Amino acid sequence: MSVRIEGLTVGYGRSAVLQGVDLTIDDGEIVVVAGPSGCGKSTLLRAVAGLLPITSGRVLVDGEPVRGPSRERALVFQDDGLLPWRTALRNVELPLALRGVSKVERRALARSWLDRVGLAAFEKYLPRELSGGMRQRVQLARTLAQAPKLVLMDEPFGALDAQTRAAMQGLVVEVLRETGTTTIFVTHDVDEAVLLGDRAVVLGAGEVDVEREAILAAVMG
Repeated sequence: MSVRIEGLTVGYGRSAVLQGVDLTIDDGEIVVVAGPSGCGKSTLLRAVAGLLPITSGRVLVDGEPVRGPSRERALVFQDDGLLPWRTALRNVELPLALRGVSKVERRALARSWLDRVGLAAFEKYLPRELSGGMRQRVQLARTLAQAPKLVLMDEPFGALDAQTRAAMQGLVVEVLRETGTTTIFVTHDVDEAVLLGDRAVVLGAGEVDVEREAILAAVMG
């Protein structure tokens, strides 16, 4: 799934969070959007997801304008968003159940993805019985079980310790490349940008920071 952002502005006048952002992402590409807190990274993701009104410009996904949320676009947050009363397996199953997927099929898919993220032995555990990294793996399984064509990740590892974060970064890169899923990954961490992305885009004060982006591109080599 390709993404084309043309002259994207969100907000008005001096209160605009994004101003005239242009960005093209190819099918299957992992693009990291880096920049300091408050520069508009999360706003960009939500605009692509169809969750925010656009003041001017447009977002095209596979050539079609984004006019609202879609099952083909999945948003992953720092907060895992798991329902505390549902087991890991049933959390992964939930969006499939809401789409009317049969119990047999959704259970098989959920188990397959829990196994893929290394949690096959924890399917009956409740979120409170899992570590932060394990809960994020459940969220990843839940997201990918829906077979989205575009994954939007909003600093999903920001609350994890360094060791768990490194493990999750490796897992995400492996799985996303294996599935060929187009991905926009937001971070303020330069090391994470270098590790995860095919390419990095740097935002500063709501605009693409060309100078910093060139420096980061040179580091990524």
